[in-house]
Amino acid sequence: MSIKAIFFDIDGTLVSFKTHEMPDEARQALHLLQENGIKIFIATGRGPDGLKVLDGIDFDGYITLNGQLCYTKDQVIYENFIKKEELEILLDELKKHPFPCGFVTKEGKVFNYRDERCDEINAITHNDDQPAGDVSHIADEKVYQCMCYISEEEEKELLSKMKNCTSGRWHPLFTDVSPIGGTKLNGIDQFLKYYGFSLDETMAFGDGGNDMAMLKHVGVSVCMGNGNEEVKEIASYVTDSVDEDGIVNALKHFNLI
Repeated sequence: MSIKAIFFDIDGTLVSFKTHEMPDEARQALHLLQENGIKIFIATGRGPDGLKVLDGIDFDGYITLNGQLCYTKDQVIYENFIKKEELEILLDELKKHPFPCGFVTKEGKVFNYRDERCDEINAITHNDDQPAGDVSHIADEKVYQCMCYISEEEEKELLSKMKNCTSGRWHPLFTDVSPIGGTKLNGIDQFLKYYGFSLDETMAFGDGGNDMAMLKHVGVSVCMGNGNEEVKEIASYVTDSVDEDGIVNALKHFNLI
């Protein structure tokens, strides 16, 4: 096997939902991969402001906000933000049928308001505690993603109006609404073009529904043992959970470390 690039989701993959940290063994494995000449990348729904959990590791590239903003430490490779008219539709919906919504920019997030749903997600991620504020002029900013705390039925209704957007859900309480075009899959292709790799030289690790397209796309896909059943079904290999050295065990299984 000739793997030259590996893409890692963060929450539930590199970082435990129990400890909210990356296991030391996983950190050591990432360093070993780079020592072995394999490039490593992040592919996450988090924005740049949520990557402090990765401190101490210099990844070769970052696919953030589910592919809306992709960059190396030196330059932006790709960015895709929600059109102003789409944001205006969302703001209008929030006036008619209020629900918590986090607007994600390059600098961070701002919520229209918060309730117990926001707090429940933050208890899982430790990354979504940003305060509520004035979002009346948010349509004039570059918004890469919106965290909409709505049901699946409400999501379908919203997307029927925001026709240039798509969504990715990893929890029943909310979905990430993003502009069409910027996916984790697209982010992988952007970096393959940038570094000159082919798809059969790639591997990806994930656990949730928003990882499925990415896992179907790469040469070798790995689902964490704590992952969704539907993700396990489409993965090339199912490893142990993030808390049971799943990253390390899979990399050893494929003789990469």
